[in-house]
Amino acid sequence: MEIKFDLKKSVQENAAAYYELGKRARKKAEGVEKALAETMRKIKKEGKKAAARQEKDVQPKVRVVREREWYEGFGWSFSGSGRMMVFGRNAKQNDLVVSRHMVEGDLFFHADIKGGSALVLKKGAREGKDTGLEGEDGTPPKEGGVVVEGEISAQDKEEAAKIAVSFSNAWVRGFSQADTYCVGKEQLGKHASGGYVGAGGFAILGKREWFRNVPLKIAVGLDSKGRVAVGAPGAKWISKAVLVVPGKTGKGETGKGIAKILDVHESEVIHVLPSGSFSIVEE
Repeated sequence: MEIKFDLKKSVQENAAAYYELGKRARKKAEGVEKALAETMRKIKKEGKKAAARQEKDVQPKVRVVREREWYEGFGWSFSGSGRMMVFGRNAKQNDLVVSRHMVEGDLFFHADIKGGSALVLKKGAREGKDTGLEGEDGTPPKEGGVVVEGEISAQDKEEAAKIAVSFSNAWVRGFSQADTYCVGKEQLGKHASGGYVGAGGFAILGKREWFRNVPLKIAVGLDSKGRVAVGAPGAKWISKAVLVVPGKTGKGETGKGIAKILDVHESEVIHVLPSGSFSIVEE
């Protein structure tokens, strides 16, 4: 350190001047230390807040356990007019849907491909005990029914065809479109010319009503009860709808992505998706 003396001042005056300089330097250093300490305190405080926010963000969504309606054991949906669709997710359920939950006036839908859901479009039921919608044990549901008046419309049929074709092997095989058909209850049987039809399959008698080149696309969203549901694209009874088509992303990854959008547990989304891979698309 270089020390300069003011020759106009005495030794004592020069010493006093340097003493004052030293005091000011010490105070400045103390101020810097205090500022540094305060800065570190704030950094730690903000770091704790950020860590808390991050922990909150990554916490898994808790699955809400609630009493399920009987039809939630199957695949289910609704048409825009409120008519219920219930469909099997395997061969056993395909048989149950037809034998227990189909009555005269209902329509049976199936994609024109080997392997797929047997879908029943209810003529008069939204959810009800008075329209042939009994429980798994054959007993009526606890709540009364809601009846939809009038005949099944062309729009109802088109929406059911879209659900039926999407829950078939056409999705698994990555098709963009496929044909489907519908028939009445009286046209279904378990005996064909070649013998008995196996589990989940049906012999079709008479003329079928065809729906050609039906696009494989479904909407996944929330119904009025907050349940994750699937519907035909444009379904007004579904909110926060996410459109999906056959793609290359697995069901698990797709379920996670949609669950974030709907703010639900991913298992609720995965449960309602068809088998296969997916791609999320815009309207």
